[in-house]
Amino acid sequence: MNARTQRLALQGPVGSLQTLVDMPALEAGQKPVGVAVIAHPHPLFGGTMDNKVVQTMARAFMQSGWMAVRFNFRGVGISEGTYDEGRGELQDLLAVIDHFSPAVTQQGALALAGFSFGAFVTSHAVQALHAVRNIDRVVLVGTAAGRFEVAKLPNDLHAKTLVLHGEEDDTVPLAAALDWARPQNLPVLVLPGVGHFFHGQLPLLRDLVAHHVMVPLA
Repeated sequence: MNARTQRLALQGPVGSLQTLVDMPALEAGQKPVGVAVIAHPHPLFGGTMDNKVVQTMARAFMQSGWMAVRFNFRGVGISEGTYDEGRGELQDLLAVIDHFSPAVTQQGALALAGFSFGAFVTSHAVQALHAVRNIDRVVLVGTAAGRFEVAKLPNDLHAKTLVLHGEEDDTVPLAAALDWARPQNLPVLVLPGVGHFFHGQLPLLRDLVAHHVMVPLA
């Protein structure tokens, strides 16, 4: 966290959701580029909003001028509820996005991002929201393809999407991610020699995400 981090308790579908909002450093009168909502890894395997990859993604957005929102899914930390195999977690994510809709309206931009299980949930949020609102950036890291039924991404969002995967990911094999991406002709950026948790490569992850989200918005 940093001095501009805010702790919130948002109302989710089954109770309170523990949330952190990281604000970018702004000049007087300047507004954030938009709001980025980031989903964390699997709740039953230690995944939380404090995961190092999730924190790194939040830092990349924040340093690029975005308001970065992280939250704990139901049953994680002090968020209420229990694990629901992705169904309830999708509703949690949609509730968080909805809470920040007024800020999105003011800033004009929305980014959705996730790591591992969080990328799976994020893919379904993108699918659910695409027809009803603009999504300006998507970032999926270590997407849990093969383990879960990851949603296909709309063709018109491919250019706005960054999919990152480690070559040596032993949690979600690269082959599974490519099998998901191939039928969509969706590009995947493969990081040679990198594992699922990007050990020793978090600065590279931060820089790649920052580069993607700093591209001028259409």
